[in-house]
Amino acid sequence: MRVIASVILAVLSTGASPVRAGLPAEPIEIELGVPQFVHDDHLVDNHWSLKPKTQSVRRVFHPPRKHASLPFPAFSPDNPSYVTVVLDRSVEGAPLYRLYYQANFRLPDAPEKGKKYRTDVAYAESRDGVSWIRPNLDLFPEKSGWASPNNIVVGISGRPEAETNGPFLVENVPVEQRRGYRFLLLHRVSGRGCGDIAGIRLTGSSDGIHFDEDGAHRLAHLHSDTANAICYDPARGHFQLFCRAKQLYRRFRGDMIDTGASRRIATMRQTDLWSDWLAHGEPQTLLVPDEVDAETGRLYFYGMPTVHRHGLYWGGLQCFRLNDYVHTELVTSRDGVHWDRLPSRPALVPFGPEDSWDDTMIFASPGWVESGNEWRFYYTGWDGPHGTAERSGNVGMAACLRERLFARRGPVAGGVVCTREITWPGGDLWINAAQVPEADDCAISVRISGDGRDTHEGFDHADSRLLTTDDPTRTTVQWGEKSLDAFAGRPIRIEFLLRDADLFTFGATAPPER
Repeated sequence: MRVIASVILAVLSTGASPVRAGLPAEPIEIELGVPQFVHDDHLVDNHWSLKPKTQSVRRVFHPPRKHASLPFPAFSPDNPSYVTVVLDRSVEGAPLYRLYYQANFRLPDAPEKGKKYRTDVAYAESRDGVSWIRPNLDLFPEKSGWASPNNIVVGISGRPEAETNGPFLVENVPVEQRRGYRFLLLHRVSGRGCGDIAGIRLTGSSDGIHFDEDGAHRLAHLHSDTANAICYDPARGHFQLFCRAKQLYRRFRGDMIDTGASRRIATMRQTDLWSDWLAHGEPQTLLVPDEVDAETGRLYFYGMPTVHRHGLYWGGLQCFRLNDYVHTELVTSRDGVHWDRLPSRPALVPFGPEDSWDDTMIFASPGWVESGNEWRFYYTGWDGPHGTAERSGNVGMAACLRERLFARRGPVAGGVVCTREITWPGGDLWINAAQVPEADDCAISVRISGDGRDTHEGFDHADSRLLTTDDPTRTTVQWGEKSLDAFAGRPIRIEFLLRDADLFTFGATAPPER
């Protein structure tokens, strides 16, 4: 049963009507080339086992595998907290991985109690996504006293007291709101005496290194001290900010019994990215820990970096047990309001073994980098609990085959996953599926049905055949010599029969010439 953990009580900051959760209008339109995920109930109408008394169709999560050479030693001196990565394919030669992270520099004269670090947004680059260089950019010479090499890329000139933190690359921004920049970096400015510039800010760059300090804009004077994120929803035409509701909780002013818990996920929406977001409303609470979280003592959410890709919001929900462990859970949403969490609450990147560099806290970004048919997830790990400064951090990477995260799993005797009515856009049907790990064998067949689930002649399970390709994540389905292209523009249901098999995604692609 799907667990929904969301609280939206009123309009989300724009003054417009809130998005209503509801069933999708059928037949559902899908596009050529876009993977269709089946782990939630948007496209899946029903599922059942062929032996329902003893077996069931289940949802499972496949965590990406950590890279064998972890940790990456390049980042050890900076104790990084949050990381965001992009693969820049515009540079000469091989594509360049650009990595932005919050560096935490230990203060040489740190007091025994109180602040022990200062933060700055720093930069590293790589040709292969594994071996990294921290270039000595010296864009802010006044920071050379603690940054070596001086790879800091975001700062406020003439304001050495200002600290930058929580970098996040804002993706897929419409060209009319990019202001000519290729890269848009969300971050936060903090520091004693920085009230005039503090808060959540946005800056842009044409080359990924030199960010326009004069063109930077404060979106919200909000003390949301976490990894804030903004993503653009093209279907709804708005931007959505994920932050903390610090204007209400842990505000430390006035007389009250308790200031409240601010480690929750809050949100705002806006159509104009570069506006004053607080002029249109305030953050509203979106996600609060529930009874399942309470069973493990994770009663706080540290933050939720979020991207919007393939028609879904992908959130890296940072689950926090006071005052030690933090792990990142991958959650998804179709509307940015109602979020899907597996009951088992699996970690996107599991902790390392005891006494390893990432055995206590992991802050992972859901913004995977696609390299060939591999998805790479970058994260920061720590070897000590949140409640102490006596810990060190580093950057790691975990990877999986494209789209192979959430799956519908058919049991050994077989289970069916049946879609809602879909308007087929034309082209062949492909599936991204795999044998259940440790299973002796698997079998997959596909049936196409119409009104009342009547089988289209020649498109039953027995007629289907799978055509493997060089890409294991793209297996074409045909029925004899027939292709699903015959149903272009027509409503159909697709029924997958899975025996010891995991179905991750399916989609439509233009058929090759035969």
